Amino acid sequence: MKIVVLVKQVPDTWGDRKLNTQTGLVDRDAVDRVIDEIGERALELALSYRDSHKGTEVVVLSMGPASVTTALRKALSMGADSAIHVLDDSLIGADVGWTAQVLAAAIARADCDLVVGGNESTDGRGGVIPAMIAEHLGRPYLGCVTAVDVTDSQVSAERSTESGLLRAHCALPAVISVTESMPEARFPNFKGILTAKKKPLEVLTLGNLGLDPASSFAPARSVVVTTSARPARSAGTITVDTGNAGVELADFLAAERLI
Repeated sequence: MKIVVLVKQVPDTWGDRKLNTQTGLVDRDAVDRVIDEIGERALELALSYRDSHKGTEVVVLSMGPASVTTALRKALSMGADSAIHVLDDSLIGADVGWTAQVLAAAIARADCDLVVGGNESTDGRGGVIPAMIAEHLGRPYLGCVTAVDVTDSQVSAERSTESGLLRAHCALPAVISVTESMPEARFPNFKGILTAKKKPLEVLTLGNLGLDPASSFAPARSVVVTTSARPARSAGTITVDTGNAGVELADFLAAERLI
């Protein structure tokens, strides 16, 4: 079994994330950059499967600038066997369509049995990349799952819905996306940190993937028309209870159409 796990380097959610108003892109230098937590949970799923199924290979895949190497090395220290980094200046500002096509090409090159990703990233929150990758690869897709069982020939999963619990399965090779209901990721141990430096980390360009940005992506690329800084929050209204605070609160909620 060979499992490819999608990970993404994102601005730390504990920091004050900002947009670069000149480019319309996320200012990734404003705060520390970390592996998205949902990507770590996806990796934990793959590593847990490998723990009980010897011979399983876990590969982490990411697309982004040179700084992504740090995130991939952490994933390797957590236990992944190898990493693939798609690095190309033509990918700066890539939209979800462009991103999915590139990642799908990298996955096809890796020739894996299962692709595991998070249901959405904490920066873009598009929530469509795994599904779009499955479409490019022509593979079945189980999305936003909360429990997973993998065998040699199929993957079974559960998904919570508004009306209950949905259970589904599909044949491998397949693509799945997990939610935050999955177990938290393990911490890298000392041995893992040391061995991570020796594990393979392959850097690929669009040329290595047989993709030409001029012909493949330009027509479908999203364009940011305008950006502006978020206005500062205005001071709230303080209500002092002199005997009619309940009425004032009710009037406020009614005015805001909250009741």
